[in-house]
Amino acid sequence: MQLSLSADDPRKATADLLAIACDQATLARDPSLLALDHALGGSLLRAIADERFDGSAGQLLTLHTQDRLPSRRLALLGLGRQTAANPPALRAFAARAARVAHSAGAANVALLVPSHLLGTDVSAVMIAVQFLTEGALLGGYHFDRYISPEKRAPRTLSQVDLLLEAAPLVPDVASAISRGTILAEAVMRARDLVNEPAGYLTPTQLASAARDLADQFHLDITVLGPKECRDKNMGLFLAVAQGSTEEPRFIHLSWRPEGAKKRIILVGKGVTFDSGGLSLKPNDGMLDMKTDMAGAAAVLSVMSAVAHQRLPIEVHALAACTENMPSGRAYKLGDVLRSKAGKTVEINNTDAEGRLTLADAISYGLDLAPTAILDFATLTGACMVALGPHTAGVMTNNDALCSEWLAAAAAAGEEMWKLPLPDRLLQQLKSDVADLKNTGERWGGALTAGLFLREFVGDTPWIHVDLAGPSTADKDFDHQSKGGTGFGVLTIFEYLRRVSQS
Repeated sequence: MQLSLSADDPRKATADLLAIACDQATLARDPSLLALDHALGGSLLRAIADERFDGSAGQLLTLHTQDRLPSRRLALLGLGRQTAANPPALRAFAARAARVAHSAGAANVALLVPSHLLGTDVSAVMIAVQFLTEGALLGGYHFDRYISPEKRAPRTLSQVDLLLEAAPLVPDVASAISRGTILAEAVMRARDLVNEPAGYLTPTQLASAARDLADQFHLDITVLGPKECRDKNMGLFLAVAQGSTEEPRFIHLSWRPEGAKKRIILVGKGVTFDSGGLSLKPNDGMLDMKTDMAGAAAVLSVMSAVAHQRLPIEVHALAACTENMPSGRAYKLGDVLRSKAGKTVEINNTDAEGRLTLADAISYGLDLAPTAILDFATLTGACMVALGPHTAGVMTNNDALCSEWLAAAAAAGEEMWKLPLPDRLLQQLKSDVADLKNTGERWGGALTAGLFLREFVGDTPWIHVDLAGPSTADKDFDHQSKGGTGFGVLTIFEYLRRVSQS
């Protein structure tokens, strides 16, 4: 897809579709709408009145221009009440406009954004261009690899023109579009990995995808097999893996620029299929378990953007990849396992396997002496019960780090909420025969999972992000797509970008 930026009069824009971002607060006096209405002989304002379009979030109004404008159709998309520059809202607008364009069979679309939504300085407008680019690309995403070509929904959009009055403020539009493009591609790469069937995306295949990423973006990579993991005493990870005929793989992908003064470790849960093991899930609970590696997909995929933007910090992405399957070799309830860190863990639920793989991966990461370590996992249904399907839970041992992380999430437009780690709940993880049990009681399940991981972190600043809810979606919404969403990629990059500048 080609993207360009101009300050052209929208009445002269030549496009199959002219999409207009409509702010509820200023809709009635928007000068662009008034000018377009005049060119259309009053039909635009009549349509707005007839359809009761007021710019509310999610509203859509389309109409043909009947050859009164160079653009064939108009689409008004409501943003709700926006009082200031809001880049995530612009990304959502561009994504929705892209979907409308594809539905209408449009090959080129012009995006018109009111000036008050762009900001007034160079950096704000550059960010707006980046987010509009992300939205235009992400709105066109569709995972159709396994659909016969003749049955695939047509993807027609090939050109997007950004019509911004503030265009002269953007001295280097190419860099803003490039950054938006590489981030959107990283998100789509993560979506592809999450959407792949588990029969294809085995741990070995996920490691192969990581190697391809390393080759393309000149990253360093190490992949450990079962023997190497045994040599490193990864007893928790290997116990989860032993029930499957598919071999596990431990992926270590890294970006090491010269002179880097900070080292950030990203850990992603990489369970490519989770049956629950001997604590077998019911059918409905297992249907979507190909997505249980969304954390790994996020941390591996974001590395492309890190390398492309040449961030001046050292970044390592780690993923302990395995299936969790029942068999005669599967680990059992009551087993006592020894972790890489030396702690012993009593197993009282084999469906709480993610925290076991993460614990050994975190210990591996701590050996790299990081400035901070962050893990990402589709870890608990309890987090979805607490926060719903759209918000990730964040737990930490360092409030300053957590504030930085949540600020990055807000800037990236991904919903996250801090949850506590109450020491009283540690009682639930006490074992009579080992240092820890791997699960606690039903109540506070997301928190006891976080407390379990904290036991392996020590004093290193640490963030745990439970993204069980927002890692997938049951329908398209704003820039997110049905199926795997690539959630976390945008916040991780924004956090790393900020760290690299501090």
